[in-house]
Amino acid sequence: MAGPTTTAPPLRYLTAAFYLFVDLPDCAQFKAPLQALCEAEQVDGLILLAPEGINSTIAGPAQGVHTVLAWLRKQAPFTQLQHKESWSDKAPFRRMRVRIKKEIVTMGVPELRPASQAGHYVSAQDWNALIADPDVLLVDTRNDYEVELGTFERAINPRIQSFAQLPDWLQAQGLLDPDKPRKVAMFCTGGIRCEKSTALLRAKGLQEVYHLDGGILKYLETVAPDASRWQGECFVFDERVSVAHGVQTGSHQLCRCCRQPLPPGALVSIEFELGVSCPRCFSQTSETQKKSARERQRQWERAKAKAALRDSEDGPISHDDHATLNGHG
Repeated sequence: MAGPTTTAPPLRYLTAAFYLFVDLPDCAQFKAPLQALCEAEQVDGLILLAPEGINSTIAGPAQGVHTVLAWLRKQAPFTQLQHKESWSDKAPFRRMRVRIKKEIVTMGVPELRPASQAGHYVSAQDWNALIADPDVLLVDTRNDYEVELGTFERAINPRIQSFAQLPDWLQAQGLLDPDKPRKVAMFCTGGIRCEKSTALLRAKGLQEVYHLDGGILKYLETVAPDASRWQGECFVFDERVSVAHGVQTGSHQLCRCCRQPLPPGALVSIEFELGVSCPRCFSQTSETQKKSARERQRQWERAKAKAALRDSEDGPISHDDHATLNGHG
């Protein structure tokens, strides 16, 4: 006689990622109402507001997340806002922050206006045909540690450590010279960095510049694996660390110190210590900082053990407990 079947618990946390380049000179007026609404709806994450638009990833109960999105779309600047959704059984963020910035994605060229200057949008369905053209220069606009996990076939890795370094790389490659026009295609995780990158090329006078609409995440969501030209996994800036085709959680782990994915062989390296360091950041922190990280790791492990005990005795872990368990560091 077969034993009782068990059903996996439902995924309780909805993550919504969104951005919109839009002229927003009065961006500060949205800070307080957004902070209050998110807190009331138990929604955590980060919302950046700047004169060039909005950029955010938020997570929480589905009803709360959808309430925040609905409120935004009722505001005149954000009526065209689109978002991407994913689910998890753990809270990806520990608190809610709404910040005012000079740029929603820092390139160091605040005078750009991506809302009107961005290059040609190319859908995920049409992307393969574009990048198959040998005359197209395909540029990955992400940081080096992101590219390490995966990228498109024949894509160029600028080997930058921050997005703000990309303009100098483009200048050094001669890609900002309108007298030497090139056909350039750019891509990034969700679309925001490549959209701003193509705006820079357009502002310099280049015309044949393209970017992947919706970014890698939209491509992995809509293009079948057997038709894909993507290789590896895509780094994401939350507790999933990386995603694969179908936007399924990938196989990579995160260093809790530098918040970057663990490089190959990290777990057997003498420079790896859980919650303290990995081969990427070991030489960048002092012994005092490592000591502090060890204590923080011990506190987190104690909190996790207590929460697990409460869960076994009293039922499901609360939203606040999840925030504690997943927000250390």
